[in-house]
Amino acid sequence: MQDHPPFEIIDGDTGLGLVILADHATNLLPERYGRLGLPDSAFQRHIAYDIGVEGVVRGLNTRLNAPVVMSRFSRLLIDPNRGEDDPTLVMRISDGAIVPGNHPITPEEWQYRLEAFHRPYHDAVSRTIGAVAARTGKAPLVISMHSFTPAWKGVARPWQVTVLWDTDHRAVRPLLAGLEALGDVVVGDNEPYDGALRGDTMFRHCMKPGIAHALIEIRQDEIGSETGIASWVERLAPILARLNADPALHTYEIFPSRTGPY
Repeated sequence: MQDHPPFEIIDGDTGLGLVILADHATNLLPERYGRLGLPDSAFQRHIAYDIGVEGVVRGLNTRLNAPVVMSRFSRLLIDPNRGEDDPTLVMRISDGAIVPGNHPITPEEWQYRLEAFHRPYHDAVSRTIGAVAARTGKAPLVISMHSFTPAWKGVARPWQVTVLWDTDHRAVRPLLAGLEALGDVVVGDNEPYDGALRGDTMFRHCMKPGIAHALIEIRQDEIGSETGIASWVERLAPILARLNADPALHTYEIFPSRTGPY
């Protein structure tokens, strides 16, 4: 039996039409895995989770009353934002850190992690999106929250917040406009990563069924404290409320993916 569940659903009003996700919300591990052979300090780094995101999504839930689905396991165990056939699903090396508990890994253990953690999380996402669609009779708007490091390989990242996406621009364009209108932040578009990732959460739950969506990345030094978290909740909540009020973002429309055909 697992010593903690693989996901948490924070209740909200399914009639609002908005769903918020946090794939890498926590750095938790079941007791059976210890620390995967890593020092405790590794679990305070971005390799283990998206720093600050749990506080942001809890704050957005309080402000907006939209349901939230969060993972409750470290991405070092298995990455819920990867497809089941992605070779980086279970990382052997992450940003220079060798993960002894992941290498070698047996086919049986790989399958166990899929069945015990990855699939239950995605089932919870599917159920929540389905509950919102059933309640409203329309397509939900889905927002996924992540965070990124202030620098990579010694190079500073200038953006404070970015939006990742594939080709469905419906939520992205007004979201970028809303962030840029804040006036006091540097906004990135598909930085520092490309939002087209075959099999990831947005591909699976939004691109394929034609649901409007966007993935927001906040730089981790911006949300590394309670004050920073509160500031970003205050900034994001009215922007997301305006997006969610747009009927055009609650229709189904399938866009081609830059990763190839479905």
